[in-house]
Amino acid sequence: MFSPQTKLILDKWIAYLLVILMSLMVVNVTWQVVSRYIFQSPSSFTDELSRYMLIWVGMLGAAYVAGKNEHLAIDILLTKLEEKAQDKLMILINTCIFIFALVVMVIGGSNLVYLTFILEQKSAVLQIPLAYIYGIIPFSGLLVIYYQVVSIKFLTTLKSAV
Repeated sequence: MFSPQTKLILDKWIAYLLVILMSLMVVNVTWQVVSRYIFQSPSSFTDELSRYMLIWVGMLGAAYVAGKNEHLAIDILLTKLEEKAQDKLMILINTCIFIFALVVMVIGGSNLVYLTFILEQKSAVLQIPLAYIYGIIPFSGLLVIYYQVVSIKFLTTLKSAV
């Protein structure tokens, strides 16, 4: 389950989903511009839809780059350490990211989804339950956790092999 092959398959699926979401977002915003400036009758749903797609792209994109280990980082300390110390620091960093994703994204996001579901909150124009929109937060958190476990497992097996 935490094998490099499984991670690659998951990476590919998330990348495809991100491409589809971004493509739909471009079409949606293009339609908004065309309907507003050419037809002089702005579409009522496109603004809200693009906002929600941006949330999904942002959250899934954050999980994707966390899995690729390409997120923004200040690595001054990391580059000055020896290789063994670098591995230990990376394990610590991945553990901190794991804890953040668990507490904030999974637990906090799940509470947000639960609250909006119980209160039956819906979007203003599309009338979509906001729980569906916010559901991407705990899902992305689970993806980040998965990626951190894979990374920690790789670093510990790499250390034990040396």
